[in-house]
Amino acid sequence: MNIDNSLKKLFSLHTFGIKLGLDNIKSFLNQTDIPYEKLKMFHIAGSNGKGSTSAFMASILMEYKYKVGLYTSPHFVRFNERIKINGEEIPGKYIASFVDKYDKLIDQHKLTFFEVTTAMAFEYFVSNNVDYAVIETGLGGRLDATNVIKPLASVITSISLEHTNILGTSIEEITAEKAGIIKKGVPVFIGKLPSKAVEVIEKKCSESASELFKIVDYINEKKNSFELYTDELELDDWTTPLRGDYQKYNAALASLVISKILDEDDSNIIERGIKDVVKNTGISGRYEFYNKHPDIIFDSAHNPEGISNFLDEFKKDIKKYSKKVLLFGAMRDKAVEHMLSMLKESFDEIHITPINYERAASIDELKQIAGNINLNVFVEDDSIELVSKFNKEDEKSVLVVLGSMYLLGEIKSRLTNK
Repeated sequence: MNIDNSLKKLFSLHTFGIKLGLDNIKSFLNQTDIPYEKLKMFHIAGSNGKGSTSAFMASILMEYKYKVGLYTSPHFVRFNERIKINGEEIPGKYIASFVDKYDKLIDQHKLTFFEVTTAMAFEYFVSNNVDYAVIETGLGGRLDATNVIKPLASVITSISLEHTNILGTSIEEITAEKAGIIKKGVPVFIGKLPSKAVEVIEKKCSESASELFKIVDYINEKKNSFELYTDELELDDWTTPLRGDYQKYNAALASLVISKILDEDDSNIIERGIKDVVKNTGISGRYEFYNKHPDIIFDSAHNPEGISNFLDEFKKDIKKYSKKVLLFGAMRDKAVEHMLSMLKESFDEIHITPINYERAASIDELKQIAGNINLNVFVEDDSIELVSKFNKEDEKSVLVVLGSMYLLGEIKSRLTNK
């Protein structure tokens, strides 16, 4: 099976939708004898920041000269982006051989797209003898396909209301699902979380005899500085190429995990890992400038917490823009009305666009939601046309594209013809 047919097979598995539960993938892994238990792994969950935190961890480990596997989702342009070793994407030949080798078993177990991709990442990392693997959950935690592992540490970056039709309608319920990655005796690290979320995690850690590390206990945030202090590590003058104060929390959390779990506390190496995260891992879509003058910004904000983080950063520059335009698309299971309500005062024009994905909100759905909050919107059937035309706008204009990582991926794929 060649790579094109392999990818067609993989993407056809989306018809199984989101199928939470571990029985399928456990049975498949047992039958294939993929020795994923050999991997030394870090497990990352969270409503926001899990991709950035995973990238920071991988980058820091790479600066320590470790061979590092990184598994994230979704991809922007190419499927291969999901599985990397030291920043290099999994080869197409490996994808094709994996799908070909396990084709009948995949059908037999009726595996979903994400279950197959997770198993592929495990086998690829094992076969390449990585020193450490950083594994990001797909959705939730407790019943996520990645939760078959017993990691060196469990990390929860943030908690907010998302996927409420699947994970629960309260912070407590969603936290309980994310906290499902906590394993007996495995240390737990958490980002800056709501107090209700912290209470749920503290209880889970107590039941699991897992030591809990809270990032807020190790940071000192001042007006113009952000400092991380532990008994072993001091970071008090460092920068990240990913804009936003929230990215400093993600970088600090990644640094804390590596320092506490691996006793790697050379501040120079850690700072280099943070500074070179884009170069080392290829992370994108985080307040990313696709174009300058006029500015075109891609941001992966896809829920109210992400929108809030984006706006905190955007408002630092908002006065320099003469015209502010938003291109928005989202999944229908997100808090779309809340997100648009947060965004409407910051933009002169808001354009809505469809996304070619089964969970995406349709134009009619987006128009109805906009009507509910008295928001005038423009319909863009072709998002690329707006992005392409915007290059001719006044240099002081800005176009922001956000609402879904799938929207960013669709646009990036077409812009690069991949």
